[in-house]
Amino acid sequence: MPRRKRKTLSTKNSDTGTDAAQPQPPPVKRMRIAFQAMGIPKRRQTVGTVLVCGTGDFGQLGLGEDIQERRRLAVVESIPGPVDVCAGGMHSLVLTQSGDIYSFGCNDEGALGRDTSEEGSESLPALVRLPGKAVRISVGDSHSACLLEDGSVYAWGSFRDSHGNMGLTIEGNKRVPENLLAGTVCCSIASGSDHLVILTTMGKVYTIGCAEQGQLGRISERSVGGEGRRGKRDLLQPNQLIVHGSKPFEAIWATNYCTFLRESQTETIWAVGLNNFKQLACDKDVIRILHPIRTSLRQINQICGGTQHTLFLKNDQRCYVVGRPEYGRLGLGSQQDVVAELTPTINLPANIVHVGCGDISSYAITEDGKLYAWGMGNSYQLGVGDDDDQLEPALVGGKSIQNRKMLLASGGGHHALFLGEADAKEQEEDNTDNTPLASSTIIEKTPPNELTAPESNSVLTA
Repeated sequence: MPRRKRKTLSTKNSDTGTDAAQPQPPPVKRMRIAFQAMGIPKRRQTVGTVLVCGTGDFGQLGLGEDIQERRRLAVVESIPGPVDVCAGGMHSLVLTQSGDIYSFGCNDEGALGRDTSEEGSESLPALVRLPGKAVRISVGDSHSACLLEDGSVYAWGSFRDSHGNMGLTIEGNKRVPENLLAGTVCCSIASGSDHLVILTTMGKVYTIGCAEQGQLGRISERSVGGEGRRGKRDLLQPNQLIVHGSKPFEAIWATNYCTFLRESQTETIWAVGLNNFKQLACDKDVIRILHPIRTSLRQINQICGGTQHTLFLKNDQRCYVVGRPEYGRLGLGSQQDVVAELTPTINLPANIVHVGCGDISSYAITEDGKLYAWGMGNSYQLGVGDDDDQLEPALVGGKSIQNRKMLLASGGGHHALFLGEADAKEQEEDNTDNTPLASSTIIEKTPPNELTAPESNSVLTA
């Protein structure tokens, strides 16, 4: 018998008669995008004039012992070439074009980073001696920090928790700048009331300070108060905040009791810390979050906040708010309910380029340099001339800022600092007088109530 032919599967399409088994291209391999180290940022280059308003019982206005109140913005003299400002709880920092730092205000726990034994010296700007030139500054309630040109981070002062002074490191307060991460190259810093966040050029995040509200993002429930086996050692040394499943980070922000991180490549925002008034802008119904969670926030350019509210400046140049509305801090008029989702501040132009916050106050600056302020005004920290609360954004005026383009705003506990463009006369004075003011000893370089605390319990539980 003839051998039966083996059946073969046809590769013809029965409808068209064409060959259905076309050669397939090789599978495309998904390429992993390598993270490229970030550079150390440059200093801001626009030289301005420092202005201040509010009350200054501890010299934080920088106007001398005899001036403890300014209802409208007043010029702070004798700081050559200022380019950045930061207002702390009761002290102030100014960064100059040449990379020097000037401090003034309360120095009880070393937040000024310099000697103030001479009577009245804390109430006038004076130089903080550093082993290099600074490119960034940040302040909290009683600590200060800076990033130097070589990527090192120095801090001074102290952190506090619900029991009082914690110290800056495990050794205690630091009255002169201390290198916190020797040998690590960093590119950004951000201060909360009592914690400090540090970003390295490799996208790693380190935190140090108080953890009671979860703001460090790396401390367990039983150890947030420093009662764990290691005591406060894990709090008072900068340790890495590891977020599983995230890419390296490219930006950091800190509010009084919260920390925000932005991933590289995806721009995903992670949040951690106090959430008793929904100030983390997340859908978790808990008082505090101890470890970072992924949020739905997108296209975020800047984040700042006070004790119980947060401002978000998005890429559309609009200011959005969440948190507690009392005293007008959200700028939403007579709003009484807690705001859990990003809501645009009312009556504010849609061309915002910078936002700032005090404990219970808020500020915004438009593209054309106009300054708006809203929130609690009991200490004249809004600069509008009276102590009334502003429930909606109010345009700030006054002789000192007339025809002056405003650049930066930073709120403290009872005062606020601003940077406005220097006029021709002020620029000429800066160019002719660059003599540093009184300063402390040179440091040797190390090798490579609601105004003060959340209204809820000191130790919060989720």
